[in-house]
Amino acid sequence: MPIATTTLPSGELVPVLGQGTWMMGEDRRRAADEVAALKLGIDLGMTLIDTAEMYGDGGSEEIVAEAIAGRREKLFLVGKVLPSNASRSGVLRACEASLKRLRTDRIDLYLLHWRGGVPLAETVAAFEELRRAGKIRHWGVSNFDTEDMKELERLQGGRNAQANQVLYNLTRRGIEFDLLPWCRGRGMPVMAYSPVEQGELASDRGLRGIAARHGVTPAQVALAWVLAQDGVIAIPKASRLEHVRQNAAARDIQLLPEDFAELDGLFAPPVRKRPLEMI
Repeated sequence: MPIATTTLPSGELVPVLGQGTWMMGEDRRRAADEVAALKLGIDLGMTLIDTAEMYGDGGSEEIVAEAIAGRREKLFLVGKVLPSNASRSGVLRACEASLKRLRTDRIDLYLLHWRGGVPLAETVAAFEELRRAGKIRHWGVSNFDTEDMKELERLQGGRNAQANQVLYNLTRRGIEFDLLPWCRGRGMPVMAYSPVEQGELASDRGLRGIAARHGVTPAQVALAWVLAQDGVIAIPKASRLEHVRQNAAARDIQLLPEDFAELDGLFAPPVRKRPLEMI
């Protein structure tokens, strides 16, 4: 079954299941396995790949470059700039450095990793300059709460933001109260990082019954739940081939109404505003 897609505000379709690379590129002894995992993921249809200049101090981007060599045209690359590089000139330099490490001429979606001390308007201006130059195709943000998004929307060019990447999984449902509905109302996808809570949900006892009924693993149930949320893109990270296959197979899991009810009982949705969670 092909991977479902969601739509960016620009109208472009992107897959709702991709591959994360956080903690890749930190040890060259693991590089071959990491490259192989990403390549397998691409073969299995997970053509959206998320990375950042922060991951492995650029090492993750170098791993991605090895994995995508000769296959760039079919991929949707997501990159991130650190808030310490978020000035107008800093963004331009950081993007050029990322492009060099990725060995590509453009990044499909470039995100501000989180808010720092640089005025947001200055970062947006730099993103718009990069977009006009063709160095990036789209831009967005990461770890922005609802008030941050509202502030962004008021800025010149701010409505060109295409996505907000945040922490979201069964144990971190706070965004459902206001941020997720706000983004949905503007047709803006939310990218869910750590959709299996850095692997912790893989051993969650509460998920075992649902997993057994479907003949899958608890981690696959957790990922399938994220994939079932409208307008959400999941970017699980896997360095082992078997985990890559399991992540790809999660797209085929059809959770039933009784499964969703049971999951709501195990992991209650928010009933009030919660501060945005980050890891």
